[in-house]
Amino acid sequence: MRFDAPAAQAFAWSDALLAVGALSIDLSDPAAGTPDETPQYGEPGEPGADLWPISRLSALFGPDADSLAALRSASSVIALPVPAHETYVVAEQDWVRATQAQFGPIRIADDFWIIPSWAQAPQPHALNLRLDPGLAFGTGAHPTTALCLEWMRTRIRGGESLLDYGCGSGILAIAGARLGAGNVVGTDVDPQAMRASEENARANGITATFVLPDALAPFRFDLIVANILANPLTLLAPALAGRVRTGGRIALSGILEPQAKAVVAAYAPWFNIDVWKARDEWVLLAGERRSDPA
Repeated sequence: MRFDAPAAQAFAWSDALLAVGALSIDLSDPAAGTPDETPQYGEPGEPGADLWPISRLSALFGPDADSLAALRSASSVIALPVPAHETYVVAEQDWVRATQAQFGPIRIADDFWIIPSWAQAPQPHALNLRLDPGLAFGTGAHPTTALCLEWMRTRIRGGESLLDYGCGSGILAIAGARLGAGNVVGTDVDPQAMRASEENARANGITATFVLPDALAPFRFDLIVANILANPLTLLAPALAGRVRTGGRIALSGILEPQAKAVVAAYAPWFNIDVWKARDEWVLLAGERRSDPA
């Protein structure tokens, strides 16, 4: 079942439909796929970053559910009239294969690829990282991840210590180890990310340490990569600066072009930092750590 609703009502409809038996709710742009489509960029809590003025709700129900009765019950719960809607049947299919079909090998460079476990490597003798899409973020497909991988490839010469802050799937830590970094550490606030990173590291035959932020040893790294979002990166500036040795380097991604200036300002007290490269409205900032003031 799907219907359109004003943004101010969308979450109320979503909660009410889940309460009366919907298995899942998807919110999308009714104009998706047309010239009027409005991409949503932003971070949680930012004004206007959550929904479209009119949002499309798609509710999934089980095969034996009475979706119309559920819609009427939800309408009663939130005291809104039953909207114009349409129902349709979702055909049975092999969802695992359908999901896998969306993810093939991802080219980072001519001899650098991210390969799902079910796919064949286009270049068997290239630097191929095995990584499956999972619960933790990071498959290499997003421009922010690709920018980090490209930057690491230009900076790692061999033996550098590396911290992947906000490691998600562990892709940057794993790539760093494969590129020749020495002491490689990944950290994330999500315990699921720790488990995914450890499994992915084993699958790639590399050695890296993955710990929650509170368990990080007091150590200054040669290189830090942090692919998160602009707001948390800004707040983390003093903490990350304290983790980079003098002359060491930092790369920050997950930043939209209009946000770059503010993030640069947050890191400027410790780093000579600027935009390294941009792609699809995202930028990577890179900088070198200056010495601490006397």
